Order: sequence, then structure tokens, then C-alpha cells
Amino acid sequence: MSTSLSRPARPFGRALCAMITPFTPDGGLDLDEAGKLAARLVGEGCDGLVLNGTTGESPTTTDAEKTALVRAVREAVGPGPSVLAGVGTADTRHTAELARQAEAAGADGLLVVTPYYSRPPQSAVEAHFLKVADATGLPVMVYDIPGRTGTRVETPTLRRLAEHPRIVAVKDCAYDLLGSARVIAETPLAYYSGCEEMNLPLYAVGGAGYVSTVANVTPRQLRAVLDAFDAGDTAEAARLNARLLPLAERMMAAGLPGTVTVKALLGGPVREPLQPADRESVDGLRGLYEALLQAESVV
Repeated sequence: MSTSLSRPARPFGRALCAMITPFTPDGGLDLDEAGKLAARLVGEGCDGLVLNGTTGESPTTTDAEKTALVRAVREAVGPGPSVLAGVGTADTRHTAELARQAEAAGADGLLVVTPYYSRPPQSAVEAHFLKVADATGLPVMVYDIPGRTGTRVETPTLRRLAEHPRIVAVKDCAYDLLGSARVIAETPLAYYSGCEEMNLPLYAVGGAGYVSTVANVTPRQLRAVLDAFDAGDTAEAARLNARLLPLAERMMAAGLPGTVTVKALLGGPVREPLQPADRESVDGLRGLYEALLQAESVV
């Protein structure tokens, strides 16, 4: 008997990857490699892909590159999987324009981060999201990551945003499980964990799934945690989740950005100001990845 909760709608599926943006050795956008990576991720269990986000090095890609990436990935994966475009900037007008470009390029939804650096009050945060949501016909995932933006999307603001018909989801990097559980209980917003260590806890209180950087490397293994939980085997879900934690911790909490650690494992350059991982870091990541694969083969 399944123990899964009665959940809100999952507008973009359960298992989403915050996809890296591949670059050529000379630093250009590598659309061929992006298409191949996108197809592989979908083939290994991702319901959707989130492009041009933090992991996608969006601060260093041009508007034209962002649009080209959405088009290339849309073509590579076809109409089935969700393709979300990160369009967040510190400028509401610019964000709205990127949203329109993403819609024209074939995106299924928008990832919109809280305006950063200027640290707007909650009334301005709310106005920003509403204006972007009104700019297109696409559904919006609010990206709440105060550790990077300096501004939280507070619970009352989220309750009000949930009344907009196109604001349908939250990528949650706020590290406030109580607050998230309250919004899940009180609104129809679909909550996606944006922090690997919160994937299973958030799912257990009614979350919709995850948007994962680590999924670039372990898409099948991350999805298996949710599959086990939905099948009612919470002990197996916990076991599979625990098996992933050493690699996830090294990739996301050991001092290097997730983009850098993913590319250390998959290959390919990063754009400055990011720098590639050093040899010691690469060896450590590869060791943990190989240990994960070995543990799977033993079971």
C-alpha cells in the first residue's frame, strides 16, 4: 500500500535537473553537447530540465545564448519533457523580456529568482513576480534562495502569489522546512526542493519533487528515492537517499560551486569568474561517484 500523500499538482513532473550549460574549449556555447546531455538526462529519468539557472551559469551567458539554449534543448528532447527557462535578473523589465524570449523559444515554464543585490522589500518582491507572470502565458516557478539573493520570499508573500493563475510552483532553497510545509499545506503551490539534502524531507511533507544540480551526474539514482517513497517503501527511500549523500555533500557543500563540481565529473570548461576544480577535488569527486556506482552493483 502506498504511503504517498495527496499532493498538489506537479506542473513540471517530479524529477527535474538544473542542467549545466556546456561550453566549447574556446568558451563558446556548445549547443550540440547541450542537446546530447539533455537527451541523456531525460533518458535516465528526468521529467524536466531547468536551463539558464545558477547551475547553468546564467550570469555569464548572453540573452541570445539563453534563447539559443532553450531552442536547442527543446528540439533535442521533443515535446514531452518539461523545459523551464531561468529568466531571473535584478531588473524587472529585463526579466520580463527574457520571459517573452523564452516563451518564443519553446519553453514550458519560467524559473524566476528573487531580485538580488537591491534587496527589495516584500511589496516590491511581490510586484516583481506578478509583472513577470503577466508578461507571458507560461507558468512560473518562484526561486526562493535567500542565501544568494539576500532576500527571502516570505510566507505571506507566497500565499498572495499563489492566487495568480500562472504562479504555480516554488524552487525551495530557503532551508526552512516548517515554513515550506505551511505553504504546501495552505496553498496549491507545487514545492520543488532545490537543495539535495532536502529532497526527501520536503517530499515527505507534500513536496512535488526536486530541481537538482546533482541530477546532472546521478539522474537515475535521485529519481529512485522518490520512486521508493511513492511505492510506500520509506525505509528503502531513506537507504537510497543516504547512499547519495556523500557525493551530494562533496558536490554541493565542500566549498566549490555545483557547476564546477558537475563539470569536474562530466568534463567541459566553466566561464570566469568560476574556475575549474583542481586535481585533488576532481579525484575526490570521482572516487565518491565510483563508490556510489559500486554500491549499486553490490545490491
